[in-house]
Amino acid sequence: MNRLIAITLDEHGLPPAAPEAVQERAVAIFDLLEDNAFALPARPDYPVPVGPYRLNLALRERRLHFTIAGESHNPMAEFQLSMGPFHQVIKDYFQICDSYHNAVKSMPPARIEAIDMARRGIHNEGARILQERLHGKAELDAATARRLFTLVCALCEGPAR
Repeated sequence: MNRLIAITLDEHGLPPAAPEAVQERAVAIFDLLEDNAFALPARPDYPVPVGPYRLNLALRERRLHFTIAGESHNPMAEFQLSMGPFHQVIKDYFQICDSYHNAVKSMPPARIEAIDMARRGIHNEGARILQERLHGKAELDAATARRLFTLVCALCEGPAR
């Protein structure tokens, strides 16, 4: 029951995404819905809303907005995270992804593998920051944090990086 069953992106106010970004978003949502662990934590002043959950994500004024609803669309929680702590790791992630895509075209396999290991490390760091920032707001495992970080990056990507 503690899982996401739907994810929507509120792209209002964002520049139109490049076709590659649209594809990345679709894949990120698919992967996240295939396998995730997500729950709203217990609070002393409020009963724990039981999942499954619907997540709406939006970027507004350099803040990541989470709106959580139940299976029947009943509102359960809403919170925001500043994008400041993510700025550098997202920038690094986009740069290493660009390096990886360029390397695939002309570099030897050992170099591609080294770049991919670096990409995974940056991705793990982004997931760790996301879990840390969501502490007390949402509970998710490392794999879900990784997939959600991918989606946050895909949402941050505009027409061109």
